[in-house]
Amino acid sequence: MTPAELNKAIARRDIPKLLFLYGEESFLLEKALRALVEVAIPEEVRDFNFNTFSARECQPNAVLDIALTFPVFAPHRLVLVKDAHQFNASDLDHFVSYLKNPVPETYLVFCGDKIDARRKFFQQFKKAGKLVEFKKLYDNQVPGFVRDQARGEEIRFTEDALALFCRRVGSNLQEVSGELTKLFAYLGERSLVDVADVQAVVSDTRVDSVFELTDALGKRQTQAALRLIERIQQEGSAPLLILTMIVRHFRQLWKIRELIDGKVAEKEIPRKVGINPYFFSGLLGQSKTFSRSQYQRLFEAFLQADLALKSSGAHPSAILENLVLDITANTGRR
Repeated sequence: MTPAELNKAIARRDIPKLLFLYGEESFLLEKALRALVEVAIPEEVRDFNFNTFSARECQPNAVLDIALTFPVFAPHRLVLVKDAHQFNASDLDHFVSYLKNPVPETYLVFCGDKIDARRKFFQQFKKAGKLVEFKKLYDNQVPGFVRDQARGEEIRFTEDALALFCRRVGSNLQEVSGELTKLFAYLGERSLVDVADVQAVVSDTRVDSVFELTDALGKRQTQAALRLIERIQQEGSAPLLILTMIVRHFRQLWKIRELIDGKVAEKEIPRKVGINPYFFSGLLGQSKTFSRSQYQRLFEAFLQADLALKSSGAHPSAILENLVLDITANTGRR
């Protein structure tokens, strides 16, 4: 079962009696869990029929005792086990007999970071219940999430405002949601978000500076890149973090170039690379300014810069400035 299918099932009040929710995207997982609780157990009887355990602290038998207990003045009981990935194989095996014959009046829900599909517990769970994985969104999926959240508030973004918002906030959905709340409050009665609104509410000069730097490097603008590398360091960004962002940018450019050379349709490339489609045209142009051999030489330079930054006595500013010159030169140094 996918998260979207689970949300539809909750909306229909057709919730599976056995659920295991897991994955890296804790924001979406917690949101689905809150909706599930609201629908499964009415608030007025929740004190008697909603039990929460943590696998860090409880024994399987304690969970099973409650799962086997009939609800009080309500049609269902909800038993939630958090941090279920902390259970070892022996602990999980205690639940197998219950999975084969679950109590119809009980919703038994496990939440964890990950699963091990090889274990007997999960093999039986696949037969008796639903496993739902909440994956981290790719960068190019975040605009759709933002649009959906805005649509729910009857608010729209201009394309430029949406691109700027996504660039500044990133892909952490907890942070995205928080910034949207502030942005919507700032709008007041207005229903259209423009670039000026995002600039007023969502401020991150470091992100903007790094974006400007990688953009200048991709365009081989030596002087602009040197000024930006100095500014970013003055703003307090760690040299290794700056290098990481540069490497990430050129990894995207190289992958785009390889896909273009491989005759992949341009409309398919953002999804394959995992980038925001709003930035694709600019990245496409940059990707073509470097040849395959130049990309290879640059990644050798990135490795040398990484080793140099991690060595004692290294001068970070000089290393990064030399790297800028390597990137923006016509051929790049070895």
